[in-house]
Amino acid sequence: MRGYRFRPRWVPTLATLAVLPLLVQLGLWQWHKGQGRLELQRRMESLATAPPVEIGSRLLSGEGLRHRRVVLRGDYDPGHQFLLDNQVLGGRAGFHVLTPLRIEGGEMRVLVNRGWVPLGRSRSELPAVAPPPGRVEVTGTVWVPGVPKSVPPVSGLVWEGIDLARYRERVPFPLQPFAVRLEPGEAGCYACDWPRPDERAGVNLGYALQWFGMAGVLVGFYLYASLVKDEG
Repeated sequence: MRGYRFRPRWVPTLATLAVLPLLVQLGLWQWHKGQGRLELQRRMESLATAPPVEIGSRLLSGEGLRHRRVVLRGDYDPGHQFLLDNQVLGGRAGFHVLTPLRIEGGEMRVLVNRGWVPLGRSRSELPAVAPPPGRVEVTGTVWVPGVPKSVPPVSGLVWEGIDLARYRERVPFPLQPFAVRLEPGEAGCYACDWPRPDERAGVNLGYALQWFGMAGVLVGFYLYASLVKDEG
C-alpha cells in the first residue's frame, strides 16, 4: 500500500503467534471430524448392500464385524433384558430396549437393541416391552458400544450407559463382544430409527469454517495494525 509500510510490534505479533495456531487447529479438528462422519456414512452404505453375515454360537470379533449387517436366529431372553436411559427421539425422552438373544444351537447370546420406547408418566412406571416368544430370525447392524469413561450406575432394570464387560459379569452365559441394532420392522423392534453418522457432519464443517474465518480475521487485523504511515 503506497504511503504505508509494514512495521510489526511485539505485543500484537506475540498474541497472533499464540492464538493463530489454536484457531487453525480447532478448524482442522472440526473439519476432520466432519469428514470422518461422511466417510463412515459412505462405508455403512457400502456395507448395507453386502449379504448379511449369519451369527452362530462361535465367539466372534466385534471390530471385524463393525457396521456389518448380520442375521440372528434364536429366541429372546427377557429375564436379562434392561433399558438404556436418557434416549431422545423427536424431542421426547425415553429408553432403548436391550434384550439378549440366545443363538440357536448353544448358549451364546447377542445383546440386541430393539429400539426406542417413550418414557411413561413417571420413571417409576417402566414400559411393558416383552419380546416376542419363541424362535425368531432378525436382521440388524453390528454396533460396538464405546468403553464408558466411568462405571454406569444401575437401578434395577435401568442402565445409564452400556458396559458390555460389566454386563457379561452379571449374566450366566457367554456373550458376543458386540451388540446388534435391529432393522425397522424386525420381530420385537420398536422405533428403530437409528442416527446416521453424517447427520452432524454439516455442523462440524460449519464450525470448521467459523474457526478458519476467525483465523483469517485475526491475520487481517494483525496486518492492518502493523501498517504505519510512511512519514518520509
